[in-house]
Amino acid sequence: MIRVQLALFTITCFLLLTVSATADERPNVLFLLADDQRPDTIAALGNPAIKTPHLDRLAERGFVFDNAYCMGSTMGAVCNPSRHMILSGMSLYRYDPARRENTWGDMFSKAGYVTYHLSKRGNTAREYHKTFQYSGYLDDSQERRSGHHGRAAADNAIAFLKSTWDRQRPLLMYVGFAGPHDPRVAADEWMRLYDRRQIPLPANFRPYHAIDNGWMTGRDERLAPWPRTEKVVRLHLHDYYACISSIDHHVGRILEALQELGEYDNTIIVYSADHGLAIGSHGLFGKQNLYEHSMGAPLIFAGPGIPRGRSQAMMYLFDLFPTVCDLAGVGVPRGLDGRSAAAVIRGEADTHREAIFLAYEQGQRAVRRGDWKLYRFPLVNHTMLFNLHDDPHELTNLAADPAQAERVAEMIALLAEQQQAWDDRQPLTTDNPATAEIDLSYFSDGEEK
Repeated sequence: MIRVQLALFTITCFLLLTVSATADERPNVLFLLADDQRPDTIAALGNPAIKTPHLDRLAERGFVFDNAYCMGSTMGAVCNPSRHMILSGMSLYRYDPARRENTWGDMFSKAGYVTYHLSKRGNTAREYHKTFQYSGYLDDSQERRSGHHGRAAADNAIAFLKSTWDRQRPLLMYVGFAGPHDPRVAADEWMRLYDRRQIPLPANFRPYHAIDNGWMTGRDERLAPWPRTEKVVRLHLHDYYACISSIDHHVGRILEALQELGEYDNTIIVYSADHGLAIGSHGLFGKQNLYEHSMGAPLIFAGPGIPRGRSQAMMYLFDLFPTVCDLAGVGVPRGLDGRSAAAVIRGEADTHREAIFLAYEQGQRAVRRGDWKLYRFPLVNHTMLFNLHDDPHELTNLAADPAQAERVAEMIALLAEQQQAWDDRQPLTTDNPATAEIDLSYFSDGEEK
C-alpha cells in the first residue's frame, strides 16, 4: 500500500512539474505600438522611399495584415479611444475607460504572465495600464524633441528584460512609442538617411481638402499653411520618415536584447500603430478623417507558430487583444467586441470582417465592404464612393455616377446597419446642412480668416 501511495505521489509530482514546465514554456508577447504611423510607411510593405530595415525583417519573417483599422474617434485626439479599444477589445461606443477587469494586462496577469507596460502619458488609457504589474510612462514632449524617437522606450524595455524579468514566467511586454507623432524632431543621423528632394509626395497629395469634414482647421491641420505646397509636404515627410527610421532602429535594439537572452524565438512580436496620418494626402495633415491613410495602421505578427504570409482580410485594431490571447494560449474573455484573427494567420480562413465601419465625431462616417468604400459627411449631406481596387488612393468619387446609384443606396443602407450594430446614433442626414464645398477664401495667406 505504501509503495502504491509513493508511486501515485511520484506520478503526481511528475505531472505537476510537467504542467509547470509547459506553462513556463508558453510564448512571450512583445507588443510594439507606434503613435501616428501610416500603414504605408514600412519599406517591406511597399514604400521604397522609407528606410526601416528591422521592421522589414520582421515583416519578411512574419504575417502582415494590409487592412487593419482604427474604428475612429469621438474626440479630436484619435489616439485616446484607439488605445482604449486596443487594450479592452471593445469598440468605439462601448469601451469603458474606468473598467480594468478583462482588459489586456488583467487577462495576461491572471494567466501567470509577467506584465509590463510603458507608453506615452498623454491621451492614453491610464486605468487599463494599472492592470500591468509593471507600468510606467514616457515624457512625451521630451521624447519627441530628443532627436531619437523610440530611444527612451527601448532603453527602459531593454533594462527590464535584462535586469528585472526573472524569466521564470512568460512575459507580456507592451511598449508604446511617443512617435512619430509631432513635434517631430529627428537627429542628423536619421535626417541624413533621406534626400528631401527625392522623397515622393503622396499619390493623393492635394493643396486643399475640397469638402468641409468638420475639422478643417483643427490643431493637427494647423501644422502647415494653406495651400499645402509640395515643398512644405516634403519637409514634413522628411521629418516623419526620419523619426520612423529612428523608431525602427530602437525596435532593432529591443529585438537584439531578446536574442541575447535566448528568448527571441519564443516571443510573439506584434508591431502596429494606433492609427495613421495624412501629411499632405487629400490636402489634410492630421488623422481626424476616415481615409485609408489615417484610419489604417501597419500590422505585423512574427514569432513561434506564425507562418510567413500576407492577408487582405479586414480587421479592427481592437481585434488584436483576442488575437494575441488566442496565439499565446490565454483565455479570451467573453463579451468582447473584438474577434480573434488567428484563423487567418494560421491559414484556416481568408476573411475576418465582412464590413468595416468608421466614425469621427459627428461630421464623418464611412463603411467598407470588399473593394467598395462609402464616405458620408452627415453635417453637409455629402457622399463619396470609392472603388479601392481601382482607386486605392481614394481620388475618384463615383457617388454621382448614375451607374453607381444602386450601389450608393446599398452602401448607405449598410452604413446605417453598421451604425446600429455598433451603437452609433448619429443621423446620416441633416435638415439644415452647411455648404459642403470649401470656400478657399476661408483661408488667407495660410491662416484662417
